[in-house]
Amino acid sequence: MKVNVECFPCFLRQTVTALSQFDMDDEVRFAIIGDVLGVLKGVDVEKTPAYATTFIYRTVKKRMGLDPYAALKRQFNEFALKLYPALKEMVSNSGEPLWSAARIAIAGNIIDFGIYESFDVEKTINKALEDVIAVDDFHSFEEALQGHKEILYLLDNAGEIVFDMLLIELLAGMGKHVTAVVKGSAVINDATMEDAVEVGLQQHCRVIDNGTDAVGTELEFCSQDFVKEYNRHSLVISKGQGNFETLEGDNKKNLFFLFQAKCDVIASHLNLTKGSMLLKGQ
Repeated sequence: MKVNVECFPCFLRQTVTALSQFDMDDEVRFAIIGDVLGVLKGVDVEKTPAYATTFIYRTVKKRMGLDPYAALKRQFNEFALKLYPALKEMVSNSGEPLWSAARIAIAGNIIDFGIYESFDVEKTINKALEDVIAVDDFHSFEEALQGHKEILYLLDNAGEIVFDMLLIELLAGMGKHVTAVVKGSAVINDATMEDAVEVGLQQHCRVIDNGTDAVGTELEFCSQDFVKEYNRHSLVISKGQGNFETLEGDNKKNLFFLFQAKCDVIASHLNLTKGSMLLKGQ
């Protein structure tokens, strides 16, 4: 998908939200916003919104010299880990553990500081388990798993990765070899190797990074090692809106997108209502 005119207010809102994480003089805030406005003037509208957002966050981080979401990421890793035992029991007691784990993973996608400033995780989990989700290709997902031993799992946000861990554990228990992918360095509240270690993900699967701080999975920015990994896997689980934006249309793979349509542009693109949950095959 391409940048929509409605993306521009969101680009600025994300900038202001990132700046709000620190106390700073208005003079510094205005200077950073000025830098971002310069970036927006040169946005390639033929690229994805995630592509543009990458350069916005690089601009903010360069000026601040800090990761604006470092503290919040730790906070939500801790929060999700507290929920983990109950969620694991919920999956174990389910009549369809794989179905439940997949839906809980989708629910975890609500943890996104690039889109939301507040969210109710537990309410979203209940909704995911009780409501009919907007796009439900679960049976295709189940069939695809039967034909693949190896799975590449593209992670999204810190905190959310604990919800993904439930699904990854289940897949490992089915004899699947899962390689989970984090970002090479910090961007928004996306998970990095530090987050994976913090929640103990490496105890359940192989964890690698994609060598970049780009939003989503922009292969042109990723390391050669990651691109090789991506190319050799024929089954990919892709978490989050950014990964959907950047990988939609790759018809060479069995791709399953697990996410929530958290903005009007994405919802309109999919002909869905904002907030819709998806397990969408491609």
